[in-house]
Amino acid sequence: MALMFQRIARNFARNGYFPTDEASLERVLQALSPASAGRMRVLDPCAGEGAAIAELAHHLGRERVQACGVEYHAERAASMDGLVDRGLQGDLMDTVISPRSMGCLWLNPPYGDLLADHAGYESYQGKGRRRLEKLFYQRTVGTLQYGGVMVLIVPDYALDKELTGWLVNHFTELRVFRAAVDDFQQVVILGRRVRRREAQRSQEAKAMRAQLLRVGSKEVIPEVIPAVWPFEPYAVPAAQGELRHFYRVSLDAEQLADEVGKLQGLWPEAGSVFGKTGQAPRPPVRRLSSWHLALSLAAGAISGVVTAPNGRCLVVKGNTHKDKVAKTEFTEREDGSITETRVLTDRFVPVIRAWEMTPDSPHCGQLLTITSTPAANDGEPEEDDQTADAEAGDAPEPLNRVAERAARPDPRRFDVGRVVMTRAVNELVERGEVSPMALLRRHVTGDWGDVPEEDRQSNEQALIHGDRLLSSYRIRESLTVWIITEADRSATTLLLPEDY
Repeated sequence: MALMFQRIARNFARNGYFPTDEASLERVLQALSPASAGRMRVLDPCAGEGAAIAELAHHLGRERVQACGVEYHAERAASMDGLVDRGLQGDLMDTVISPRSMGCLWLNPPYGDLLADHAGYESYQGKGRRRLEKLFYQRTVGTLQYGGVMVLIVPDYALDKELTGWLVNHFTELRVFRAAVDDFQQVVILGRRVRRREAQRSQEAKAMRAQLLRVGSKEVIPEVIPAVWPFEPYAVPAAQGELRHFYRVSLDAEQLADEVGKLQGLWPEAGSVFGKTGQAPRPPVRRLSSWHLALSLAAGAISGVVTAPNGRCLVVKGNTHKDKVAKTEFTEREDGSITETRVLTDRFVPVIRAWEMTPDSPHCGQLLTITSTPAANDGEPEEDDQTADAEAGDAPEPLNRVAERAARPDPRRFDVGRVVMTRAVNELVERGEVSPMALLRRHVTGDWGDVPEEDRQSNEQALIHGDRLLSSYRIRESLTVWIITEADRSATTLLLPEDY
């Protein structure tokens, strides 16, 4: 049963929802026939008071049908419970239903745009316009077994490119009709579910999708569902196995009270839960170090007040997020040309925020950020948000030292722009023979390495006049790495002397 929003109050009927009209219901039932043998199982995930699912079960043979329903509204769900074999009161997004367990899916979902505060907003997997009809379709189509029959009742304007593409990929023998009572611009779509690889790729399937799109754009008005079904009925197949999962994930207060009453407490045997509380906790393999403290803090596992030996007091809270790291690879072709490949990889970035609370400190009240990502600014002025850079792989320092280092001025003397490296240096980095971050840190702070004295003076003048900068670092006796920053500071290159 479809729920409507207040902004389209003209569609309201019967206390905030409206069921499938009786004429359409009767005509759709003519299009369905029971399986020749076996017990069938049917589902209405928006069951309302249960009228449609009850009529469907009666039409197929009540003694051979297991009727299942889900309804959000508590009063309507209470009415539904007396008409179905398995009923759930709650949000469909909060339920678990066994996949491919239903022989027939009666889907008359809520209509309207999907709002950001809806429970299923984040789980919506489409790329088009977010609609409640499409969300409920995504959530329930997997419960229908292959060969099962779907009855979908939606407004015609919900048939966009995305929804029609799903229908053609998931169903065959599709037919679309206008509802017998045309108060809400509804269409009734019937189809039989198939595996996606078995979906028709013929001109017939393309024509069906084009027809659905024309109905959605109101270029074509489909025929009213016939009073006497003129086609071969859709046979509802027998259920395959038992319904292993059909429950709500969370409990409301009444349901929790009912469960507590059934179990005479939260647990039948309290000793199974609390029997080990008197035992001493198992000690760690080794004594926790400052490294463990920093790691736990960065992971967000602990937070609180940290006091340094010099009396500095910080209120800290850690967190970790995922970031993209750009890496440029250079490949030399046979003709001598160089191709550049940009690779993005995921890395986890710890971020520790510290609130300065040292009494009588001139920085009292300031927020410090300690992170492995440079220039993390949170929108505050640079002088109020300092960042400590830490090379990946280095052993973390004690928290008080890291916090003090974060408060110091930025030691960088110039911008490096885009950082690239030659193919030879890249191979050394991958083998772990060169640490580019350590060399870059020395370069940007004015540690020019092993260059001659005249080159040192040239670099100092280049910082004033904007010329090119060159650093040279001897890694070992037979290996030296150069770093060159262009005069406009747009790029910095790591290379070997023989690459120059």
